[in-house]
Amino acid sequence: MRAMEDRGLSDEAVSAACKEGEAITKDFMMQQTMLRVKDPARSLDFYTRILGLTLLQKIDYPSMHFTNYFLGYEDKGDIPGDVRERTAWTFSRRGTIELTHNWGSEVDDSLWYHHGNDKPLGFGHIGIAVPDITAACKLFEKQGVKFLKKPSSGLKDRAFIQDPDGYYIEVLSPANMVAAMSP
Repeated sequence: MRAMEDRGLSDEAVSAACKEGEAITKDFMMQQTMLRVKDPARSLDFYTRILGLTLLQKIDYPSMHFTNYFLGYEDKGDIPGDVRERTAWTFSRRGTIELTHNWGSEVDDSLWYHHGNDKPLGFGHIGIAVPDITAACKLFEKQGVKFLKKPSSGLKDRAFIQDPDGYYIEVLSPANMVAAMSP
């Protein structure tokens, strides 16, 4: 058997490591991933206009000098008008992005956020599924989005782009992932 450094966990080791959660966990869900952003106007433009997410809710925390912007792939018409209903609704959505802006960061030229893909390694990327990777990449090129990898670079049906703060975003087509995963 190969060492883990050569291959990763075996299927048997994965099965042994994955356990059933307590009964209470059956209703848990992945609700959000938080990214710190330096300039919320640039980031909101990128995530809404270029990636097509919808701003679900903005929450200011004046005493702590920051704002959260929650975005997701939701229909604007479904967002409740009442702030209490909207808050409960926002936090019931699956797979949202929380952009956190610490006030004043946009004017601090020395500030930048580590995206986790250089030393020290850490956070890797978020993933966005699109129906047509070629069409999405054409849109990104037209919008001047920075590419890290294009499908033509050997990734088959995936691309990696960067947001305004340098976070990596994997763009993939679900229908093509079986072929992309073949050796």
